[in-house]
Amino acid sequence: MPETLSRHQRSALGHLAPGEQLQTYGTVVPVKSAKGVKVGFHGRGRIGGELGDYLMQNIGAASGGAGSIAAGLPPTSGALLLRVTDQRVGLVHPLDGTPVWEVPRTWVVPVERRPRLQLMARFRLHYTDGSWLAFLTARRSTIEHLRTHVGG
Repeated sequence: MPETLSRHQRSALGHLAPGEQLQTYGTVVPVKSAKGVKVGFHGRGRIGGELGDYLMQNIGAASGGAGSIAAGLPPTSGALLLRVTDQRVGLVHPLDGTPVWEVPRTWVVPVERRPRLQLMARFRLHYTDGSWLAFLTARRSTIEHLRTHVGG
């Protein structure tokens, strides 16, 4: 790989199968592990923050019961790279490209843009079994690139 690649580009390209082609990637936070969401209770910042985190992680973070595609996402923390290749869609660590969770590309159906929360853009990845996962990203262009390559 040329030395001019950014750390995130190197991570997104890491651990690909022979012949597998990277199509797009972006920095995301799975909503079910998002932290720091504040709810406007004046003078009660910690309680408001904890309530905001709880609501964010438990309401509108994912759908699908045990055994669904979405239920397969392991607990995570912090930002990850969402990578789309010609074969897979998945999350990888941004520092070294180690896969966190991946599914076959054919299991992912349209990307749905959702209303923005504060500074973060929000979207859902829908899966063929009807389940979905919600993600946050700082850049709307990340969502548009995903929609171009996955559909939506």
